[in-house]
Amino acid sequence: MRDRKSLGNILFAAIIVTSFAAAALWQFYVFVTFSSAGGVVDLQGGRQHLWWAIALGASSCVAAFFALSIFMQHDRHAELHITSPPPSRLML
Repeated sequence: MRDRKSLGNILFAAIIVTSFAAAALWQFYVFVTFSSAGGVVDLQGGRQHLWWAIALGASSCVAAFFALSIFMQHDRHAELHITSPPPSRLML
């Protein structure tokens, strides 16, 4: 059976979560520093960037939850099954 918890899968999940979080931070930064055509900071004009930041932040949290739930699963195939009684000792 294939090992599902390989280093490549963990690295891929970390890259996806990190890229979602970086994109969310970038969209929030664009929202905070949004300027109108005159160069004045416009507090109402960058709402679309705020919604993108919220959506990407939520996606990052959901992706991290799923990645952790997959990689932290209990390995059922590595359990130690003891089905025979211990060997009897000879009394001397």
